[in-house]
Amino acid sequence: MERYLQVRRQTEALCEPLLAEDYVLQSMPDASPARWHLAHTTWFFETFVLVPSLPGYKRRDAAYDYLFNSYYNGVGAQFPRHLRGQLSRPTTDEIRSWRQAVDGAMVQLLESGVDERTSNIVTVGINHEQQHQELLVTDIKHALAQSPLWPAYNEDLKHAVSRTAAPGPDRVQLDGGLIDIGHRGTGFHFDNEVPVHRALVPPFALARHLVTNRQWLEFMESGGYSTHHLWLSDGWYLAQHEQWSAPLYWEHSPDGWTTFTTAGRRPVDLDAPVTHISFFEADAFARWAGGRLPTEFDWEHASVLENHDGGFQGDGHLHPLGNTKAGDDGIQHLFGDVWEWTSSPYRPYPGYQAPSGAIGEYNGKFMNGCYVLRGGSCATPRDHIRPTYRNFFGPDKRWQFTGLRLAYDS
Repeated sequence: MERYLQVRRQTEALCEPLLAEDYVLQSMPDASPARWHLAHTTWFFETFVLVPSLPGYKRRDAAYDYLFNSYYNGVGAQFPRHLRGQLSRPTTDEIRSWRQAVDGAMVQLLESGVDERTSNIVTVGINHEQQHQELLVTDIKHALAQSPLWPAYNEDLKHAVSRTAAPGPDRVQLDGGLIDIGHRGTGFHFDNEVPVHRALVPPFALARHLVTNRQWLEFMESGGYSTHHLWLSDGWYLAQHEQWSAPLYWEHSPDGWTTFTTAGRRPVDLDAPVTHISFFEADAFARWAGGRLPTEFDWEHASVLENHDGGFQGDGHLHPLGNTKAGDDGIQHLFGDVWEWTSSPYRPYPGYQAPSGAIGEYNGKFMNGCYVLRGGSCATPRDHIRPTYRNFFGPDKRWQFTGLRLAYDS
């Protein structure tokens, strides 16, 4: 119960810097207004926990099944995603009142004791809400970035300055072999992290550090965005059509490059990890740099090595900082700072079966047209990430804190 309440309070805290009218902000179809995130995560617990488990529980409003259902076809129809920003009702106060009522009912249920099935769904719901905490940060940032006033989400956010990488080898050699892939043990995992299976990983090397803004600027200045042979066909078409010439949020001024952050527009920190890049951009950079993107199996194999964590949501800066202190020769910041694109399509593991019922729609039906990312970001709760965690987005997506680490064939 304490874990449930802790996560719920953190979600509301992430919304606190915004004024009430800001809760309707929606910048693009991929994003959602902050108010909708508050409502949807509440709808999840009401629909999948309280209604089937608490006798006599009455829904706040039957229309919420339509307004705040994201993609669960087994529950019913959904309000169009791209129109969520037009929802002026229920009000923010009404949603907060609903959240309090649901939390009260959840406490009542959890204190009375629940069976294993209900306990498992509550755990899924807690982790689901942590995913929406990250989406809150990135969706709010994208919405605020549309204003020429460059409003800050929170001017008090800490923004330390990255330092140049400590001397040492620029890559770490790893032996290959048949590697166990997938979640093992008793901790929580999503259904897309199993079954455990073996994957053949040839020997390879992995960069010690994430690719930095300094390296990305070299790619830009060498014509990386205008050299067609570096790009996959779909990526080249998209880059030309969208007129990409730099990462999302970058702008050039007489004083140099700046980027929009959660603390407003700031000069690009050249030693920080590059972020807000698509899979297509990451793949083109890797080709330009003479390396490649790691597979998700390469990455998971490397994650068992000693490494240093980067920044996470609870650290307070909500911006990737990269190397802020001297490290050893190991792989640096394999977790946190930015989600790392891999070359692996998001597909089911051998023997995968989606859970039954509407909860089975959580991951399985999205296993096409996306690529896997690993490691978490500066907007990810630290206790939410693990070596087997598989994030996934379409190859064109840029609004998440996405970056890359180079791999090299041996």
